[in-house]
Amino acid sequence: MFRESDKDVRWYVMADDDTVLVVDNLVEVLAKYDHTKYHYIGTSSECVRSNSDLSFDMAFRGAGYALSYPLVAALATKLDECIERYPYLGFSDFMLHECLTDLGVALTQEKGFHQIDLHGDISGLLSSHPQSPFLSLHHLDTIDPIFPSMNRSESINHLMKAVTVDPSRLLQQTICYHRPSNWSVSISWGYSAHIYENIIPRSSLQRPIETFWPWQRSARVPFYMFNTRWRSNDPCQAPHVFYFDSVDHHVKGNKSTVTTYARVARRGLGSCSSSGKHSADSITEIEVYSSPEIRLEMGGKECCDIVHAAGMNNIRVVYRACMEGEIIA
Repeated sequence: MFRESDKDVRWYVMADDDTVLVVDNLVEVLAKYDHTKYHYIGTSSECVRSNSDLSFDMAFRGAGYALSYPLVAALATKLDECIERYPYLGFSDFMLHECLTDLGVALTQEKGFHQIDLHGDISGLLSSHPQSPFLSLHHLDTIDPIFPSMNRSESINHLMKAVTVDPSRLLQQTICYHRPSNWSVSISWGYSAHIYENIIPRSSLQRPIETFWPWQRSARVPFYMFNTRWRSNDPCQAPHVFYFDSVDHHVKGNKSTVTTYARVARRGLGSCSSSGKHSADSITEIEVYSSPEIRLEMGGKECCDIVHAAGMNNIRVVYRACMEGEIIA
């Protein structure tokens, strides 16, 4: 793959054949690094056990990783002797990590890469994605389809509808509150929307609901490299869940992008009594308005306002820039 004549190449990106990459976001993330220096960029596994078995400091190939041209050039002259030093290593990404460690190059973590060493329904993770550009998704054949009533291929194609319009906002979580109804609303742009019949702190909503289980069945706690929330049957803690349905660009000349999120199933719980019985059961659709003119900056956040009147079966969430020092609580 490497040739000395490829001087115009800046980065080499490796990933598995069951990995989906969001190329626009990957290009933007890599652009913040000096490609003339040594860079090894990727992520570790979501599971403590997977990292413990190999290394907490290596990039997992399934999630994808990027190597700068000068680093690959240096590695190409040392790779044979590195393989001879470590003949017992059976994983190419682990071997790479050991070789790069010997060159004095450490991993730079980017949270938008996803190894997905998980099983089952990963909607809890995708609905509380870290505030970092979404870059990849691996192990698609071992997890449930990410959208209900679709197969795996249909689910990814459906997600790509949002990617084509605004990759910078994909899966970025925005949280706001509707005080008259005592609701907390969490949007994972282009994927899902949750309504909670209670005012829940952002610090809690940013923790994924544990809808999934770890890669190794024999793993012991702690399972994950991040904090989670248990699923709950408490009507004050369990969300009403809506999934991305459609996206409309430049709506009615207002220079707005509207993503629509539809309810696919009833929550099956009573209303939260502590919220004054402002039930969200009647809500069937959530519309989210964002600006296609303004790309979400890496690591940036947006605030939002909620428009809803009693008796309506939908709510409108309007994204806006956060005011200086604005507290979202």
